[in-house]
Amino acid sequence: TIYKKAQKEQEKRGMGTTCTLLLVVGNRGFMAHVGDSRIYLYRQGKIHQMSDDHSLINELVKRGKLKMEEIDTSPYRDYKNAVTRAVGVYESVEVDTLDFDLLPGDQFQLCSDGMHAYLNDKNMKQILARSDTKEATEMFIDMANRGGGHDNITVVVVRVAGEEEEDIRSKELSLKINVLKGMPIFRYLSYRELVRLMNITQVRRYEEGEVIIEEGTDGEELFILLEGSAKLSKDDNFITDLSQGDHFGEMALVDSAPRSASITAGPDARLMIITRTDFYEIIRNESKLSVKLLWSFVQVLTD
Repeated sequence: TIYKKAQKEQEKRGMGTTCTLLLVVGNRGFMAHVGDSRIYLYRQGKIHQMSDDHSLINELVKRGKLKMEEIDTSPYRDYKNAVTRAVGVYESVEVDTLDFDLLPGDQFQLCSDGMHAYLNDKNMKQILARSDTKEATEMFIDMANRGGGHDNITVVVVRVAGEEEEDIRSKELSLKINVLKGMPIFRYLSYRELVRLMNITQVRRYEEGEVIIEEGTDGEELFILLEGSAKLSKDDNFITDLSQGDHFGEMALVDSAPRSASITAGPDARLMIITRTDFYEIIRNESKLSVKLLWSFVQVLTD
């Protein structure tokens, strides 16, 4: 609609806008993002930026051409508002999307760059932790105005009802995130990227003594121990016990060679699983994430 209007009215040629969107459906959230507005998640006492700025400055920072602390003194300081993607400039645009679990106590802040220029983790936590959504919105706008109000100030605050400490799903998500963060393969991933990775995982429980991997057989799964234990053996000889956070089978993500050892489940074994098919899907479709994953994979294999 924006593009067509610009084509019809000469004085509006080239106009565009940012768009940051949150859709809530039951216990699931869906976000879409274009431009340099932002969406933040306040979860379990921490602030996470869930969107990636489509701006000239951010591209220069990501490519190592510019440091955040150098922006105001660099030749690019006059281009802070230059976006690399916008809705309506062209007939179509690439949209960043992400879907994720919503947890009781989650809070989201959607805001324009005229707001997030004045934000940091400390002042966001102070306002979101102590205020209802209406009061929080007003406090954020007041803070931006006191800071100078250099640009349009738009803020939306969304809160998921419920107490996070009473919710089993909150504990489950924290467990998965912490286990993934502790793995060398995923060491460079941001919180947003870990959430994306969790979308392709499965969780499976095994009975004690059940074979998870059998030496010499084909397989295409990476296994990560969420809870319980497992035993590693080769040629029917016991090698070691595995515990929470340990992983095995990572070679199956990139290679179809037979399994080099056997794994059997210990008591209360519960594992997170990533298949080669799903791993390749991310590699093919998400270039920035795939670079991080493959770089980490090279380091792990080297070690």
